[in-house]
Amino acid sequence: MNQPPSCCAASRPTTPTAKPTAAPPTAPAGIGERGPRDRTGMLRLSGGTFLMGTDAGDGYPADGEGPVRAITLDPFRIDATTVTNAAFAEFADATGWVSVAERLGTSFVFGGLLRQAAAGARVVPGTPWWLEVPGADWRRPEGPGSGIDDRMDHPVVHTTWRDAWAYARWAGKRLPTEAEWEFAARGGLEQARYPWGDDPGIGRHPRMNVWQGDFPTRSTRTDGLRSTVPADAYAPNGYGLYNTCGNVWEWCADWFHATWHVDGPRTNPTGPPRSTGRKVMRGGSYLCHASYCFRYRVDARSHNTPDSSAGNIGFRCVADVS
Repeated sequence: MNQPPSCCAASRPTTPTAKPTAAPPTAPAGIGERGPRDRTGMLRLSGGTFLMGTDAGDGYPADGEGPVRAITLDPFRIDATTVTNAAFAEFADATGWVSVAERLGTSFVFGGLLRQAAAGARVVPGTPWWLEVPGADWRRPEGPGSGIDDRMDHPVVHTTWRDAWAYARWAGKRLPTEAEWEFAARGGLEQARYPWGDDPGIGRHPRMNVWQGDFPTRSTRTDGLRSTVPADAYAPNGYGLYNTCGNVWEWCADWFHATWHVDGPRTNPTGPPRSTGRKVMRGGSYLCHASYCFRYRVDARSHNTPDSSAGNIGFRCVADVS
């Protein structure tokens, strides 16, 4: 299968003041641990050895989905859901954190969500369904005039990797390694394509929030969905995680590389040791469709720059077992 255009989520270059490095960004004043670490909503996973990746051949070779390899992980804790608008608002209120999209003044919005043309919006070349909308950010997901008052239980979106890292640090947690994410997303099923097995789980009674119909012009969802759903929608996987396929892309800690893992560590891998300029994203989103982006699988990968934000990118956190 050929590599599709940049349809998973639009990208912006890394800003000159935030060049990618192997180390996390420096935390501004006010960003530190809360104090007593809040593990509410986290699941304890025992770790162990699992088969990571896929050799199925129906994905995208440039993504480096294979080879299948046995990976061993230590025990860890992981959020049952992605971080919600309510949780991110608590963080922003407590710390004064200003997200990258807020600082830069724009973020990327799926045009099908806009009732009318957004003032000053710029169409992304090659992917006309993505618009760079002035004033779009996590508080205003579709730009000025939109809000999250009725979406506090939905995943926070328009968050860059740097925003996610700052939230995790404040919460006394961290972002998952790509291996931890896939181990947890599989829910204990070996080499299944989805958290529940190999059935795609779409149709009249969908198991995940992905695009149905002809992308990007026609949605045939019987429930009328075209955007995010609550973070705990649908049934959880075997480990108790919600929405590890569809809804929003999830940032991982690792730098992305298509082949580094082929000969990389097999115990607690953390990705390339040096910056590649792009961070791993996993899980797919509500805009994924098999006709152009079959990445809403637990074995699929994608990537984006640490300063990119869009209306379909969120994250969940993990913590070490102590």
